[in-house]
Formats: sequence, structure tokens, C-alpha cells
Amino acid sequence: MDTQRRRFLKSAAMAAAGSMVAANTDLISLPVMGADDTLPDGDGLTWSKAPCRFCGTGCHVQVGVEDGRIVAVAGDKHADVNKGLLCVKGYHVGGILYGEDRLTKPLLRKDGELVEIEWDEAIDIIAKRINKAPDRFAFYGSGQWTIPEGYAAQKLMKGGLSNNHIDPNARLCMASAVTGFLATYGVDEPAGCYADLDACNVLITWGNNPAEMHPVLFSRVTDRRSRGEEVKIIDISTRRTRTSDAANEYLEMKPHGDVAISLGIMHLLIENDSYDKAFVKNHCNFRGDEADTPTLTGEAISEEEFRKRIAKYTPEHVEELSGVPAEKIRMLADLFGNRDHLITSLWCMGMNQHTMGTAINSLVHGVHLLSGHFGRPGDAPTSLTGQPSACGTVREVGTLAHALPGGRVVAKPEHRSQCEGFWNLPEGRINPVPGYHTVKMFDQFTKPTAEGGDIDTLFVQVTNPGQTLPNLNKLFNDKQGMEDKFLIVSDVYPTATTQLADLILPAALWVEKNGIFGNSERRTQQWFKLVDPPGEARDDTWMTIAIAHRLFELGHEGMKDKDGDFLFAVKDDEGNEIPIWEFEHYYDVNVDKHLFEEYRPFTTMKHKNLAPYDEYVKARGMRWPVVEQSDGSWRETKFRFSGFDDPFVAEGKEFDFYHSNTEDGKAQIWFHEYQSPPEMPDKDFPYWLCTGRVLEHWHTGTMTRRVTQLNRAMPTSYVEMNMEDARDQNIRQGETVILESRRGTTELPVWIDGRGRPPRGTVFVPFFDETKLINNCTLDAHDPFSKQPDYKKCSVRVRKINDATPSQVAKSD
Repeated sequence: MDTQRRRFLKSAAMAAAGSMVAANTDLISLPVMGADDTLPDGDGLTWSKAPCRFCGTGCHVQVGVEDGRIVAVAGDKHADVNKGLLCVKGYHVGGILYGEDRLTKPLLRKDGELVEIEWDEAIDIIAKRINKAPDRFAFYGSGQWTIPEGYAAQKLMKGGLSNNHIDPNARLCMASAVTGFLATYGVDEPAGCYADLDACNVLITWGNNPAEMHPVLFSRVTDRRSRGEEVKIIDISTRRTRTSDAANEYLEMKPHGDVAISLGIMHLLIENDSYDKAFVKNHCNFRGDEADTPTLTGEAISEEEFRKRIAKYTPEHVEELSGVPAEKIRMLADLFGNRDHLITSLWCMGMNQHTMGTAINSLVHGVHLLSGHFGRPGDAPTSLTGQPSACGTVREVGTLAHALPGGRVVAKPEHRSQCEGFWNLPEGRINPVPGYHTVKMFDQFTKPTAEGGDIDTLFVQVTNPGQTLPNLNKLFNDKQGMEDKFLIVSDVYPTATTQLADLILPAALWVEKNGIFGNSERRTQQWFKLVDPPGEARDDTWMTIAIAHRLFELGHEGMKDKDGDFLFAVKDDEGNEIPIWEFEHYYDVNVDKHLFEEYRPFTTMKHKNLAPYDEYVKARGMRWPVVEQSDGSWRETKFRFSGFDDPFVAEGKEFDFYHSNTEDGKAQIWFHEYQSPPEMPDKDFPYWLCTGRVLEHWHTGTMTRRVTQLNRAMPTSYVEMNMEDARDQNIRQGETVILESRRGTTELPVWIDGRGRPPRGTVFVPFFDETKLINNCTLDAHDPFSKQPDYKKCSVRVRKINDATPSQVAKSD
């Protein structure tokens, strides 16, 4: 089984490894092993489970350790997610620990130079800055935070400091998916799961390239086709990709065209009378924006009003807006109008990084609801995530500026009271005012204090905003030279962010610490520490607790619960407090388990029930809600809201949207009017710019660029150009050009009709290369509800270096 799929994925990894060995025999390469290989065993070699460190797929790996070092990685054949397979990054994940420039000592900037200091001094500096002005402190985290790391940061900020200025980098990649789910179902995260990919006979990718970004998941579908099953793949995109190459239909749309396409499908479902009337009548309401001040919950509209509003989105009008031929809009509507099909929609950052991100997410959910393609295996609208715990940590623990654990929000008194109860805090401790979202947080940090910049100390953990923020010159680079602004960065390697850091903390990475992730299909995954970190690198959770205890020692009242105990107190069986804030005692107890069990009660309030920690030790993850059976076993849930599988659907009901915004068990079908993008090409900046990722590198490349095999396979970023555009400007293959927007510039080599093939008037640049910062050019305009910026469309121009003025060349350096 899976023979071709396994061969394809494994050969890609071995090709990369083989090229490295041939090129440089001095480098050590971890062996590439398939799950069906017999894992070698011997004196001192042990194998342990762990989820992969990279994307939100959540593949499981087997990690081979000998003499305190990872010596091999294999796919885990016992894992339902990947069934023993890995992508090229996953096969090399062990190598991310062994880059030559690991950070191993705290570093403090003195007189412009970074000098080594001791951990006690570093923690003391941070605590005293926070204690001096707690409301001017902000904490910026990540979808790579483990669940305990995010939970500890959340508790420190909201439960201890009464400060809601905490937000994650996931704001930049999937916040619009969250608001889309909330607006539609009243609760976040997908109803379906990866099993839909094994059952669907139509797969639609909306602005998504899973062939490169989620290759193990995509191979579940292509492998079925190789075995003779018929699965129609339809790729809707602004440029041809490897996903397009595998598709039966490639529908090239204009930027923002997805909004028009979804409206056009719904128009035809209504006009053709092919929508699922019974499903809509029994399980759906219609919703639209309020006229004056639109909100996430909107206002009720009748079906007649919905018909009236959507009437103008004829196939011909949608063709004008989207560029997709009217006949193809009719083809899509015919597919959705046929209940014999099982249709799965997949999307990721293409729909989320969008100034209409909430709207397009809601509309695609609406297409599935209106057509009744929902709730059967294979019938699902599913958003994927790009980070390993964007779901588990950010969305479930709620490490967002407005949120609390368990789907609670700071603005609601009853929610604050619930959390204060769980945390044993005095009444009124939690601040009711939402904090700054990511763009606002960095805007306030880089704005001079005299001009209202009211964040002066910023702690960044497990992420790299100096490379990933949009409009870097405004939101990050302006920090340089501001003496009263203090940037603290915890990371494993030097990054674009550490270049401006005042204090750098060396962090443990992946299996150098205990951890728990939550992946894109609601699966919670646990692992244990397997090797020691280098030098004095330490756990991020420990850093947070150590800072909290130093604040406790300094007399900050917020570091005490209402009984006067330390906020993060852990006691042994005799009731004695274990000094986990001292690193030599941190592993005297399993702090992850303690924090996870403290967090678990929050999860029942939105029916995202988790099992006890020890159940995850035994499993390759479980999908919530996980409920205890009469025999004491724990049962996971594959399909939410469906009566045949979800334990919280009332008996006898086929479907039950039990967190409905309208409190009647129904989901919402939204209407949103199409809007033009905020910035469009013109005579000065004639090209659309789209940014994204590549197969070989994960996000900003801080880990994968340390793996020689991956870095050799894709050593530099580039700008993809259409051949005719390049010809018109006399630009040659490989020539370095200046890419320029109204916000900044960068220099890039040109790849004409390369791996991706952009249409005329469009260029594409991946963002993994810290030496070629494309986010100097991107736009910080964002969705009004999710606050997620749009990295997929802004206007730029391309200049040959010889055509640029001296000042333009200097500006790009």
C-alpha cells in the first residue's frame, strides 16, 4: 500500500541527502529511513515518538538517539496522520538541532556590542523592566509555542500582570480562518479531518499549494488516483504551481477573485434550484453585515434577501471580477449542486492573508452549507495551518490579545470570572480591555514614546518578526536607535530579529524539551525531552516561570493567587513547593504535565475536551473532543457536529451546530459584497506581488537553512517572472533585479517560468531568505475582523539594476 506515494516522498529526501554527501564528505548526514525499514537497534540506541517540528500537518516521526545525540529519524508507521511517510523537511528534521551557530549563552547589548551574561542577570533585567512599567510590556509568541509554553505566557500576562498585550505570529497566518469559523459556526476549528482526503471524489484547493506546503496530505489524494480511484482535483490560484500540475482543472483567478467565485457558485445554486433545501431549512440561517458598524456576528437576513443580494453575481459578472471564465463558474456550481459527489475544500494562507479574509472564509463555508456538502466523510470545508501548534496553542489556549483559554474572551465579565476561578485569582484581576494585535503591537513598539508609542519592552519567543512582519521598514526596522525601547528575543539561532535585540536568550529546540502540539485536524500530540540542549540553552516555559518568580520576589502582587501562593506553584505529594524557577530543579517534576492538567478544565467549555496527559503519552495524538467511555477508555472524534460521530450532538439529530451564534443549533450562510484589493497595480507599480513558501524551507528558514541538504537544494530566494514580462523588460534568466514597492525594496535573482508560473503582470517571491527580505515591500493593510495582513497582493515594479538610480540601489542594500 502507498507504494508510489512512499517512493515519491522518500526519493525526494534521498536525492537531497545524496547530493550533500557527494558535494562535501566532511558533513554528517542523518540516514533517510522509511517506516517499513527495520529500525536498527543496538547498545545505546533508543527510538522515541515525537511530532515533526515543522508545519501544521502533524506528522509523527521516530527519533533515534545514541550517546545523547539524534542519529536517525524515520517516519512513524503507527501514526494515522502520515502512516510512516515524511516530506523532505521531515526526513531531515533531526538536523535542525545541529547548526554550527546555535545560541548557547544569554547575550546583552552593551555599547552596541552583544556580550555574554549569566541567566540570573538576564532574568533580573527582564523582571525589573516589567515591574517598572507592567502596562508598557508586550509578549509576542507563536504557533510554534508548545501548549504549555503558550499557556504559561497567557497566565503570566492576563492572570498575573493584568496585561492583554500578548499576541502570536499566528495572527499573520491563520487569524482569518478563526474568524471565519466563529462567524459561521460560533466556534473555531474544522469539523472534518484528514480522513476526508481518503473519501472525497472532488478536491478543490483555494489559493493553496499543498503539493509543496502540505505534501504528505496531498499525497493521500494523488496516491488514490495512482491506484485507479477517480478524484477530480480543481486548483483555483493566481499562479500555476505543482498542485496545478496535478489538477484536472486549473482556474487562474485575479487577486481577490476567490470572493467573486464563491458568490458566483452560490448565485447559481440558487438560480438553478440545486441547493440542498432540506439541509438549509433544518440547519442554516442567512446572515449579512450590519449597515453601519459590521461585526463578526452580523445581522439576520431572510432567504429572500440573500437571493436578492446575490442575484448580481452572475457567471459573466464573476468572470469580470475574477478572470475565471463563466463556463468554469457553472462547472463548479454543477459539482456542488450534485449530492452524489463528496467535495473537500482546502485552503491555507491564500484565503487567510487577505483583507477580506474573514469574508472569503465565511463564503466558502457558505458554499458547502448551501449545497449540503458538509458533515459526511469526504464532504468538508477545511482550513490547514502552517505551524505545528497554531491550533493547539494559539486557537485553543487562546494566546491572542482578546482571548482567554477555552474559547473565552476578556471583554465578557462572565468569561473573566470563569478564568479567575480556574486560576484562583482575586476577582477583577483580568483586564477587560483587549490588548494590541500583532500589527498594532509592533507599531506601538517602533513608534517614538513622545509620539504615543506606549510599548517599551517587548519579549519575542519562538518566532522571527524581523523577517515575517509586513512592511518591515515601518513595523520593525524603525526600532533601531530608540534607546528607550528594549527588545528581548528567545531563539535557537541568530535571526533577522536578533539583529536588533537588546537581550538574546538561548532556547531549547524540539526534543531538547518536553512538549505538546495541536495540529490542523484537532489532534493533540505529546513528546518527551530526548536530548540535552547545547550550552546554557533552556526551555521557553522555564524562562516565563523564572521571570514570573523574579517578579514575585520583587513584590509584584499579580504573581500571587488569592491565597498568596506563587502563580505557578507546583507542589510535591507532601505539599512542599518545588522550585521549578531554578533550572536545576525544573525537571524534578514534569512541568508540562502540571500545566496541561491545569489547562484541561478550560477545554470543556467549548466542547474541545482533552484527555488526561498520560493518555497522550500512549497515543500518536487524539482529535478532540476526547471523551471518557463507560469502560474507562478515551474516545476521540473525527467529525464534529455530525450525529454519527460527535458525542455532543443530541441523540437523534443528524447535525447539531451546538455553539451556534443564533443559539438555535444552526450554522450561518453569509453574504459579503465583493470589494477591490486596497492596493492595485498602476503605471508606477505595474505588477502584482504575491509571497509564499517553498517545499525545502519552512517559513523564515532559520531551521531548514541550517540543514545543508535542504539549503543546497534551495539556497536562495528569487522572483518568479512571466517570460513575456521578462522579455518586455529585457531581463534575463538569473539576472539580479530590484523589486520595489511604495514601502521598500529588495534585490533578487529572476527565475523565469520556474517552479511556479505566474501570469503576465504578476511576480512571486518566497519569504524564507533573510538576506532578501521581501517583507520590505509587502503591505500592512489587514482584515477588519481578524487583523491579519494581506501578504498575497500589493503592487510593485521590477527594475534592472543598471536602470536604477544610485539612491535606489543604496536603499535596497
